[in-house]
Amino acid sequence: MLSPSPERRVPFWYLLPIHPYGQRRTLRQTLVKDWIWSFEQIQGIFYVAMPTRMAAIRLETGGLLLYGAVAPTGECLQLLQELVDQYGPVKYIIQPTLSGLEHKVFAAPLARACPQALVYAAPGQWSFPLNLPLSWLGFPPGRAQTLPAQPEEAPFFPEFDYQIYGPLDLRLGQFGETALYHRRTRSLLLTDLIVALPETPPPIVELDPYPLLFHARDGALEEITDTPSQRSKGWQRICLFALYFQANALKVPDWGLVFRDASQVPRRRPQNYFGLYPFQWRTDWRQSFERLRGGGRPFVAPILRELILNRDPQGVLAWRSRVSAWDFQQIIPAHFQAPIPAGPEDFRRAFAFLERGLSLEKEFLVSDPHPLPEADLQSLRTIDRWLTRSRLVPGAVTARSRS
Repeated sequence: MLSPSPERRVPFWYLLPIHPYGQRRTLRQTLVKDWIWSFEQIQGIFYVAMPTRMAAIRLETGGLLLYGAVAPTGECLQLLQELVDQYGPVKYIIQPTLSGLEHKVFAAPLARACPQALVYAAPGQWSFPLNLPLSWLGFPPGRAQTLPAQPEEAPFFPEFDYQIYGPLDLRLGQFGETALYHRRTRSLLLTDLIVALPETPPPIVELDPYPLLFHARDGALEEITDTPSQRSKGWQRICLFALYFQANALKVPDWGLVFRDASQVPRRRPQNYFGLYPFQWRTDWRQSFERLRGGGRPFVAPILRELILNRDPQGVLAWRSRVSAWDFQQIIPAHFQAPIPAGPEDFRRAFAFLERGLSLEKEFLVSDPHPLPEADLQSLRTIDRWLTRSRLVPGAVTARSRS
């Protein structure tokens, strides 16, 4: 585990009390030389340590635009200041999504740390338990506003274009996302709607390998050993956790056995959850990962497929068509791999699963070359049925004529 450092301290971390809690490392990487950089951190529950990133894009007129937000620790702000010293101040911060506390909770603190930045938030922002205006959510007064419906009205146009999906009313909240296109580098920036999986752990995750090694074990009594193969094994299982919750290859053993094994762990402490390890992987678990990864292709996370986007396939596909009109050559999402070498056709194929059961004109249809295994989707579909029967969310759309 990493030693605490004041430069990595996360202020108000208890607003999002997940691993690594009050301490976060930041890794800055160059994604497009002289133009786009990523600021990466990790977060997760039960050591499902998932990378999350903010993108900084250099403006042709001087200064920087930030897409998304990560925790503005001292280390993060120092790395950002190095770009500010070279290219000019942060002029714009885009809050591109409506859901995902990991993307929203740090947007206001980041804006306060960038005194010249104007903040543009996707329409439909909401808060719980009271739905409050942006000015009441900690954003600097007079510097936060909603993204204009027409991109031409935004001050960073024409260097950038954008397309807004949503807001989609889920009753428990709203879902929406803003795709941002950087014309000069032909880069498409997204938050959650597209991901791609590297076969080995990203550098930010390897800065503290304990979560990888924790999940690489096949039982609570197995010793933690640090080898490249163990790190990759733990990473691939973390991906299955993060994107499926419970893939078909993962079984939860009897809790009596879980507590029995925990009592026999030699060194029980908070770091290893007092010996608790309620996971039992089948021998073919790696096949589930390879099917999910699909050779590194861009795809939509199963959680979004089965619990959110199936409520509005027509709206998502219309947004897909608008985004596909851009001539991008790479995708930069907020999680997992970045950049992803991909163009409009790869993007269109990632959403092909939504076309099932819809009456679409032939020219809109694309094939999905890497369908996900039905068995791995079953746990998510069970959750979906429960949410629908409980009327906590609207029902999924299975068939609808194109209007």
